[in-house]
Amino acid sequence: MKSQLWAILGCCVLALAFQSWGFFVHRHIHAAAVSALPDPLRPWFEQQSDWLTEHAVDADKRKRMVEREAPKHYLDLDAPALHCLQDLGSAPWWSQACEVCSEDTLWAYGVLPWNIQWTYRRLVEAMHDGDAARILRHAADLGHYVGDAHVPLHTTLNYNGQLTGQEGIHGLWETRLPELYGGRYLLAVPEAEYIGDVGQWAWEVVHRSHAAVDSVLAMEAELVASWSRDLVVREERGRTVQLQRVEPWCSAYHDRLDGMVERQWRAAIHGVASVWWSAWVDAGQPDLEQVLGANEACGWWRRVRGRCEDHDGNP
Repeated sequence: MKSQLWAILGCCVLALAFQSWGFFVHRHIHAAAVSALPDPLRPWFEQQSDWLTEHAVDADKRKRMVEREAPKHYLDLDAPALHCLQDLGSAPWWSQACEVCSEDTLWAYGVLPWNIQWTYRRLVEAMHDGDAARILRHAADLGHYVGDAHVPLHTTLNYNGQLTGQEGIHGLWETRLPELYGGRYLLAVPEAEYIGDVGQWAWEVVHRSHAAVDSVLAMEAELVASWSRDLVVREERGRTVQLQRVEPWCSAYHDRLDGMVERQWRAAIHGVASVWWSAWVDAGQPDLEQVLGANEACGWWRRVRGRCEDHDGNP
């Protein structure tokens, strides 16, 4: 009976399972990362904080519309088809991986760490060129992908527990638990640090996240097997009714994870701030005062309606 209820729950929250961290967590990560930036980048990004926060989930929204967007958010490290990577070291180059595994295979099982590096390079170029639109777009996307890399279930073929009868665990870990307990987390992080090799760093993040996969799955399975009370509850969300794990069970699972969600959330904030800071340093530390300030002061809709003013207050 429990397995049947959990299967129903998995279907009901399937959409959440592919939102990665839940939209509100991604947005919080971006907002908190801005605060963790050193001067002079922090005040420039603070002027754009609302935009970066709102667009922190653009990458997720593109998944169903843009070809090959979805594989940019994950890497199935334990997929048998990716055993070809084992002889290429802990951070294989894209060209080497394509030669050994084939490019089609890599796209089939995810390209997350490589995509972090690709997006990072685009952000460096945008900062070097002083292109505000590109800076904001690539910064928002890069932050999203870095956030995804800190979610253990973004690193496994069994990403939603579908291979072990644990359907729905993806949304449970990255959405349900943060919604219930995120308000009590201590999410302040140290100031961003320069990352000398973002490609190597991205692989290290993915490997650390992957090391937690067994615990995420095993603890959930053990707790379900030992649970003798109701397992799911109906909750109204807007105009819809969803089945969710009951809060007592979630509390017990959260306790068994021993701070894992909080640690990964906090690491994601520091990671996002650090890649933004590193991109600015690698771009030659350009002065972005005029670039980012002017963009926020006069958005597209105000420009077409003639509502913009120059720095002297004149139209």
